[in-house]
Amino acid sequence: MGQTLGMRHNVLNAGSQKMPGNQTKHAHMSGNGAPLQKMDRRVRRTRNALGDALVALMHEKPFAAIRIQDVLDRAQISRSTFYTHYSDKDDLFLSDAEDFFEIMAFHLSRDGERSNRVAPMREMFAHVAEVRKFYATIVASGKLHDILELGQGCFACGIEQRLEKLKPDLSPRERTILANAFAGAFMSLMSWWIHRGMSCTPEQMDALYHRMVWSGLGDSNR
Repeated sequence: MGQTLGMRHNVLNAGSQKMPGNQTKHAHMSGNGAPLQKMDRRVRRTRNALGDALVALMHEKPFAAIRIQDVLDRAQISRSTFYTHYSDKDDLFLSDAEDFFEIMAFHLSRDGERSNRVAPMREMFAHVAEVRKFYATIVASGKLHDILELGQGCFACGIEQRLEKLKPDLSPRERTILANAFAGAFMSLMSWWIHRGMSCTPEQMDALYHRMVWSGLGDSNR
């Protein structure tokens, strides 16, 4: 999100993985979920500036109290430019969240990871642990349900892409169904983990999640 759930530029530092630099806003998706187009750099800078401004303001005041003019003043962007990209502050917020989840969901495929992991749970959980204060801000904004729904959709696409590589014997329909089920489990486990005080490490959660995934796929030895 703007600063991608609090820290755009450090999104994968906690997971000690390399983050690819292909960030897109509302990228068109191919059949396997891969973004097709890079965004113009000037457009990306503008949208990043607006997203960062909104997140910074959310640390200072309730989401409902933030005006579009507050965002424009903080980002030093004109109103006409804002409306070229977004319809309102909700659109900005959710678009920024979608960008973050798309980057995270396709991280394993973009980085060419050769493990049996279908989703970067370790990286995602480590990042959430670093920005746990901002999670409370999202809850207070009333946008948590929308955020989780976006995340599940993006992770489903990323998992489907991984399954195509790791489990090629699945039919396209089976891949889609399983990817959505595993994405739902991913987001559910994240919510459980947060509300239980993050007592397990991201590495432990990642291992347990993938044990469940491969057990469900009938290959528990992976």
